[in-house]
Amino acid sequence: MEGLKVWRLSSSIARPSNLRQLFGLGTSSGLVRCLDNGAAAANATNTRFPSRNRRASTSTSTSTNTSDREAVRAIRLKKVEQLRSKGTEPYGYKWDRSHSAKELQEIYKDLNNGEELDSESHHVSIAGRIVARRAFGKLAFLTLRDDSGTIQLYCEKERLLNDQFEQLKTLVDIGDILGASGSIKRTEKGELSVKVDSFSILTKSLLPLPDKFHGLTDIDKRYRQRYVDMIANPEVADIFRKRAKIMREIRKTVESRGFVEVETPVLQGAAGGAEARPFVTYHNSLGRDLYLRIATELHLKRMLVGGFEKVYEIGRIFRNEGISTRHNPEFTTIEMYEAYSDYQSMMDMAEEIVTQCALEVNGKLTIDYQGTEIQLQRPWRRETMHNLVKEVTGVDFTELEDDLKVAKDVVLKAVGLGLDSKDKSSIEACPSLGHLLNEVFEIFVEPKLLQPTFVLDYPIEISPLAKPHRRHAGLTERFELFICGRELANAFSELTDPLDQVM
Repeated sequence: MEGLKVWRLSSSIARPSNLRQLFGLGTSSGLVRCLDNGAAAANATNTRFPSRNRRASTSTSTSTNTSDREAVRAIRLKKVEQLRSKGTEPYGYKWDRSHSAKELQEIYKDLNNGEELDSESHHVSIAGRIVARRAFGKLAFLTLRDDSGTIQLYCEKERLLNDQFEQLKTLVDIGDILGASGSIKRTEKGELSVKVDSFSILTKSLLPLPDKFHGLTDIDKRYRQRYVDMIANPEVADIFRKRAKIMREIRKTVESRGFVEVETPVLQGAAGGAEARPFVTYHNSLGRDLYLRIATELHLKRMLVGGFEKVYEIGRIFRNEGISTRHNPEFTTIEMYEAYSDYQSMMDMAEEIVTQCALEVNGKLTIDYQGTEIQLQRPWRRETMHNLVKEVTGVDFTELEDDLKVAKDVVLKAVGLGLDSKDKSSIEACPSLGHLLNEVFEIFVEPKLLQPTFVLDYPIEISPLAKPHRRHAGLTERFELFICGRELANAFSELTDPLDQVM
């Protein structure tokens, strides 16, 4: 039996590359990991201790910013009162849109500069947030953004009814959400515009958007207030759209192979399926502690015991541990189990899932990741951990005796030059040859695995739930997938011997 766990898709940084938008794969024998959108800001902030003057400066700046925001809010609240006094509700109920900004840009992409289409058939209605505005006497230009893109509102005083133009100039602010209708025009400078006949304030914004020129640059705020991040940095929203595409493609791919999606309990009587510290809560009616799950593994295995042969779950996982841009206490996993299969089959599955997702999101299998061109074309390299360590360090662990001290001396002699004290201590602390092999791999080999590589046959000491290798004693039928020096998947032939499991 083979299991696959795919972990959460997400955007842990403000501008993740295409690779990050893919995800992590693995098996639980298989398990794929992906970071959460809210990945901790704690690691993203500057850890240097500022001087007292700098702290004072920061404090003063924060105080000034807060004061400015409150002043802006007070002014805008008065505008809300003014609108209502004129019989205008600044928080509308509905607006009928005929087009999105992107649709208009596509439909009228061939309209010439200076050309205007004023017939009824070219009368449109749009809605979105105002992100820029300029006013010149009897003419005003506003940039409207919806979730598809931007378009300009071209506003003439003579064209608007009653005192709408004065409202536009005095009561509409950047950040407000407007609905507008009018005809289509392309300005002499080539800007496609809606020549506004009428508009309505649908939501009056009480606080200003982040500074136009500097945007939202505070890393902590970007993680904790994603909605503000998306307003200030519209490209961030593309991460969420790509994630949704990936999730759909994963479901499509695995279900085409006959897998059934299930949901298993989030609250559990015991935290199992992984080594992690759980979040604890209390169930009043039962009068007992329960745990937010740290893995979906155990309940999925029970589905196979009950008769299912191919199951998977996309579920939320909670681990009360460290936090960084690579690890979040709350994330999503995709975990899969398949009866009558082994880790070779799961490698094929991992390849198919990643390549199909890449094609769906990027339309190609070549991805530029931070200046490195990643080739996702199949088949991907498959190599044992022993061979990779030998290839990089020159140390052949198959020739080392069982004497751990001698093995450490050989390793340190081969790689000790330039080794920092932390890595040296980690090597010296290894309790077994298997741990030593894995430590050398993580330090020296893992960062060099840029192109897709399946690392096979892990030591039994570090793979407690994997089936022993059918040909090589001391090893297991387990793989991990690495791309760009990062583990994206973990999988193995599931250990099914109940006597071995309890040892």
